[in-house]
Amino acid sequence: MTPVNRRSVLGTLGAAAASASVGWTLPAAADTRTAGGVRPRPVAPVNAEVAAAHSAAYKTLPQEVVGVDVEDLMTIHTAADVEAMRPRLLAKVWKTTGRLPAGLPEVQRGVGAPAELPAFEGVRRYDRLTVRMPFGLFSTMFALEPRHRPHSRVAFYHNGHGEPLDTMQRTAQGLLDHGYVVLLFAMPFYHWNPKTLQDPNDPSATRQPSHNDLGLWESAEFSPLAFFLEPPAVAMNHVRAAYRPSSVQMVGLSGGGWTTTVYPALDPRITRSYPTAGSLPFFVRPGSPKPGPTRGDWEQRQDKQPGFYGVADFPDIYALGSVGPHRRQMQILNRFDECCFNGVGHRGYEPAVRQRIAVIGGGDGAGGHWELLEDATHGQHTISPYALSVILWDLDANCAHLP
Repeated sequence: MTPVNRRSVLGTLGAAAASASVGWTLPAAADTRTAGGVRPRPVAPVNAEVAAAHSAAYKTLPQEVVGVDVEDLMTIHTAADVEAMRPRLLAKVWKTTGRLPAGLPEVQRGVGAPAELPAFEGVRRYDRLTVRMPFGLFSTMFALEPRHRPHSRVAFYHNGHGEPLDTMQRTAQGLLDHGYVVLLFAMPFYHWNPKTLQDPNDPSATRQPSHNDLGLWESAEFSPLAFFLEPPAVAMNHVRAAYRPSSVQMVGLSGGGWTTTVYPALDPRITRSYPTAGSLPFFVRPGSPKPGPTRGDWEQRQDKQPGFYGVADFPDIYALGSVGPHRRQMQILNRFDECCFNGVGHRGYEPAVRQRIAVIGGGDGAGGHWELLEDATHGQHTISPYALSVILWDLDANCAHLP
């Protein structure tokens, strides 16, 4: 999952190719509801042509997950366990405070359509948000306010390790069309974010690290995990003050899918999250048809983050991101993903995680809900038009009671 490999694998993809391969027309906002209420949940068959081009490893349960007791692997059994585990993880990210940051970003309002972004329609205003962090690093986010705002909801979209912006454009446009204020995020060192960082031993010098170099900046007082997780936390503070949203959603792809898995686990202010192609529990990863890229970058690896992942493996992190009043998480994995987190190994943990979270939430979804969408409609590393249609359906179906 190095930047070079990602770009070489994904650089030729585009939104048109994705739509053509899926063969799915994304419903317009006006088509979301029928006279009788919310339209039926979208469904789509396995893409037979794509499936025929892949080996049995993409269709059969890997040996690595057979016999694993996922119920025993999870340490969260109650809502009280959730409340006890979250502070332990926060203390691994923000070592000196053990809490989510309380600061606000620098805000430039009405900056016009930024050159760094793809084109969007129906945007009333663009704002630029800047979060400054240690070692001279800063992160930029863009807030897009739609012209038509029938409700007060907000959505975060987080891109990954340098994927083309076609998924960002398609996803954010769908959310804008449905009336969401949308905040766009990129990972450290990618897209519009700076590529350099102060040397940890010499503040007068700068370095151009990859994510896998970030262990050099680790200390007893600071974790580089904050470079990934502080921007959405500070942006959330701004969103709550500026928009007073009825709910805040989060969608992310790849490395952004990892962020969309981990950040909602730390911050229950994220109501609904849709991490795509961003994680697998550690026991599943060796069974992926492409185990190399599925191993992940520095922030995603157990051997690089023994403290953080020693507190919680991903099944517990999924619970942390799902449990709470009206909270929901839908993990989306592409069965034939050309990059990573592919295959069907997730079938080894999905039923146990879903059942545990349903029990904790009370069984009716009011106290939390988790599910997994296996997308077999394409062979790309993306949020497909089909997956996006399910996300938008889920938001409409489960936000209907919100203003």
